[in-house]
Parts: sequence; structure tokens; C-alpha cells
Amino acid sequence: MGSRWSALLYPSGAHDRDALGAALQEVVSRVDRQMSSWDPASDLNRLNAAPVGTWVAIPPDLAAVLAAGIEIGAASGGAFHIAAGALVRAWGFGGAGRPNPGAIAALAGRPLPSGPDLLQIDRPGCRARKRAPLALDLSGIAKGFGVDEMARVLAGAGVTAFLVGIDGELRARGTKPDGRPWAVGHERPEPGLRSLAGVLELTDCAVATSGSYRHRRRIGDRTVSHTMDPRTGAPASNRLVSVTVLAETCMVADAWATALLVLGETEAVRLAERSGLRALFVRSDGQVVSTL
Repeated sequence: MGSRWSALLYPSGAHDRDALGAALQEVVSRVDRQMSSWDPASDLNRLNAAPVGTWVAIPPDLAAVLAAGIEIGAASGGAFHIAAGALVRAWGFGGAGRPNPGAIAALAGRPLPSGPDLLQIDRPGCRARKRAPLALDLSGIAKGFGVDEMARVLAGAGVTAFLVGIDGELRARGTKPDGRPWAVGHERPEPGLRSLAGVLELTDCAVATSGSYRHRRRIGDRTVSHTMDPRTGAPASNRLVSVTVLAETCMVADAWATALLVLGETEAVRLAERSGLRALFVRSDGQVVSTL
């Protein structure tokens, strides 16, 4: 999942900073143990390894994230898909090391299972079963959920003002002590560089970004990114290079940032406007479109 987490907060004297830090580390580690695509022993990979049709006991949090992923997948017309793991690895990402031409050819244009053919989740019973051979991959949503869990831990401890994040996915609560909102950099999408295109101000809000300018690979005469288009069975290919989404929760922002990046500039902006999604779209020519 990636575990470079951060927390900026202004606790009162009643708060034990070391205890808060330990609690945040524990929650990030727990989400990683449940939802990592890289850890063979994760709960997600136990489900991946189970035979089709076999019920597998899973933690409530994993059941919730799987259900949210399916819901956003349907709302995005399949642009977001929790079962794109085989595609990711076929193209040499997700720890695969190198592309597999045979797997790429086999998966190209083949629709992924959806709806009742994908996964059955029994949330009250904390179990799930696959309805088809598939490789679940929560890389586009689990990190956001982890950020929400960090926020839940701090709020539960009575901390009323903080900015927490895992890698670049962030969630803010309240304001800084001087009353100003939390300032977050909006990165300029340039491969190999880190520079700011602007600043976002957050109060009681989450933000997540997906982009095609990092985690790239050269294959033949093409440069492809790790973001897969489940509808084509190939890396997303359009003029969007980054999408930043603001939402009430980081899980929702995380998943929708990926979905909108896959959809491309025209379809994504229309869907964002129609659905009330707050987003910044950056095209390859540098033009920025906003629905904030």
C-alpha cells in the first residue's frame, strides 16, 4: 500500500504524543495487513487465492472497502475496478518486475467481471466469495481508507485540528491554531520533477491525486503508466496527466481520482459536473480544468 504516513497536529497538553504516534502507526499497519496487494499473507490476497465460489472470512474494514470500490466502479461506468490486478501485473507494475507479452495479449479487450459476476460480499457475516477467477487490487482506494482511519483515530482521541496523510493522499480537520486552513501543494505533473503548480486550502476535507507522470514504463515505442483502463485491458491513454479530487472522505477522493484519470478529459469533466465531484484536471498541454 505504501506506508509513508504523516500527521501534523496541535494536540493539547492532555494528549500523549507518543501514544498518538503509536496508534497512528498501528492503524496504518492494520490497513496494510488487510489490503496490501504486495503482501502474500494479506487478507486481500487470501481472498485472491481462494477458489471461486468459496466463502472467505474477511475483516469488516476490508468488506467495507470492497463494497465501496464496487459502488464507485459502477458509478464510473467501469473506469474504476477493484479486479484490475492481473492487468497491472501483466504490464509489469505492482511488483511484477517486467511486462508479460502473453498476458497482455490475453487480457487485451477482455471485459472484467462486474456486478453479481464479480464478488459477493456478506458484510454482516464478514465474509466474501469470488464469482469468477480474478485478482483483486485495492491500490486505488485502500490508501485513502487508511488516511480516513488515521483521522478517525485522532478524532477519537479528542484532537480537533490535524492534517494526516499517506504518501500524497491527505485529510484535514479543523484549522490551524491561527484560524487559517491547511495549505496543501498541488503538484505540477512533470515526470522526474517535484514542483508546485499551486496551493489548495483544506478545512474538514480530504484530497487525493492520481497521475500518469509517475510509475511509468517504456514498452517498445510507448511510455505507459501504471493506471489501467479496465474497459480496454490496457494502460489508460488520454490527454489527462493528473486528476486531483476533493471529497468528504479520502477513500472516496482516492477512488474517484483514479476513475476520472481513466475516463479522460471530456468524459471525466462531464461526469464530475453531473455528479458534483470537486476536481482539478491537468492536461498534457498544461491546461487546467476545474470543477471545484
